[in-house]
Amino acid sequence: MPIKDLGLNVEGLKATFFERLRAEVAYHEMLATPIESNKDSETYRWLGSVPQVREWGTGRLAKGLRAESYSVENLKYEATLEVDRDEISDDQTGQIRIRVQELAERAATHKDYLLGLLLANGATSGYNAYDGHTFFATDHESGASGAQSNKLTMDISAVLPDEPDTPDAPSIPTVRLAFSQAVGALATFVDDQGEPLRIRPTGLAVACPAVQAQVYVDALNATTINSTTVQPVIGGPVKVLPFPELTDLSKFFVLKTDAAVRPFICQNREPLEWRAIESGSEEEFMREKYLFGVRARYRMTYGQWMHAISVDLA
Repeated sequence: MPIKDLGLNVEGLKATFFERLRAEVAYHEMLATPIESNKDSETYRWLGSVPQVREWGTGRLAKGLRAESYSVENLKYEATLEVDRDEISDDQTGQIRIRVQELAERAATHKDYLLGLLLANGATSGYNAYDGHTFFATDHESGASGAQSNKLTMDISAVLPDEPDTPDAPSIPTVRLAFSQAVGALATFVDDQGEPLRIRPTGLAVACPAVQAQVYVDALNATTINSTTVQPVIGGPVKVLPFPELTDLSKFFVLKTDAAVRPFICQNREPLEWRAIESGSEEEFMREKYLFGVRARYRMTYGQWMHAISVDLA
């Protein structure tokens, strides 16, 4: 039995899926440097290895790859819809099309979900940067850099004692001050020769708990607060990215998105593909079921730790 011509043929549903997929806004395209992978895993030794430009002097002084090795294995992901044959025959209201659109939304935002987990767990043992330390740590060190921290804590009662807020419910002045401290920390980072990295306050984004998004938008991008004109924050306007995976309301992250290597890496092995098992298949004959699914292989992982700052309000 052919699928009824309600736009529910395989090609029609495939078009619906990819139309919705393209319409979704994906944070990972901003936060992660895409790397094309051609094998099961990739090893990164080039992170942090670029030398400072120097006077010629007696000739070139070549700098090789880092001794640190950072291997990242690709993972396989899938999502599959099972639809009963009778459902397709009886679907006069486009409910199956809606389910396919929701599948597209899930597929489009899956990498963002993985990014949210990397952010939330970035200071947890096992969630390491290329230098072997947790991605957010107070003791990143390489060569002559000395210990460097991309994990900040701000005691709000000490720096803004008159503000009626708490770490879990920060006020606009608290967010603005904490953000400025994070931007200041970005400017202090040095390479393994002790030379300043000169990280500019451009292309900045803030990842925050989803329930607090409006507070961060008002703090970092509003031109007036309580009818008073305020100066724009350094590096503004700042993109505010709410992540539901960030459940610690006292923590947010400042991320640089316009560097050659961003805070995260999106390692792509096999692109998203749409597959369908429908009319005439064994599934239909034996179980009267149609299957619609997606599959891909990739890995979201950490990139440059010095392009990300974790801020804990205490």
